[in-house]
Amino acid sequence: MALVAVVWAAMLSFGGVAAETVMLYPNVFGDPPASLDRAREFLVAGGPSDYFPPLGAAVVVSGLAATVLTWRDPRLRWWIVGAAAVFIACDFVFSVLFFWPRNEIMFIDPVGTHTPEYLRQVAGEFVAGHWVRLAGGAVTAALTFTALLRWVRATATASVPAPAEPVGAGR
Repeated sequence: MALVAVVWAAMLSFGGVAAETVMLYPNVFGDPPASLDRAREFLVAGGPSDYFPPLGAAVVVSGLAATVLTWRDPRLRWWIVGAAAVFIACDFVFSVLFFWPRNEIMFIDPVGTHTPEYLRQVAGEFVAGHWVRLAGGAVTAALTFTALLRWVRATATASVPAPAEPVGAGR
């Protein structure tokens, strides 16, 4: 069940980041600082910062649970460990170190704190770094899904009874 949970969470996370890339980013980062101001006005009731941290925690927790629960199965072990490591590196650690400070500059600091040139620079860095997060999410989703497919194939073939010997085969 942990394997299904991590696949579900990883797919949701990757899909969310991919959707954000094509739907929100052109509007948020299209013309900083004006587009950043519009984003502040639009994302009042909720935004990516409300959605991704709990979902990321679900990927990490279910990934660690799946790692522990599948550890004895060498067909799955390294797919899950790889997925967890990629997600933690690209979507968690990278976000904390790279994105969170830039989010603070663009969306938390009071308007007028930073020059338009600096906001354009930070927005450009954010968009460039976003491709690391998107790629990490894609790799995580692919690795977890591969593990799930390997598990399904292994359990499907293990539950299929061996063909019966034809009548008179032993004579």
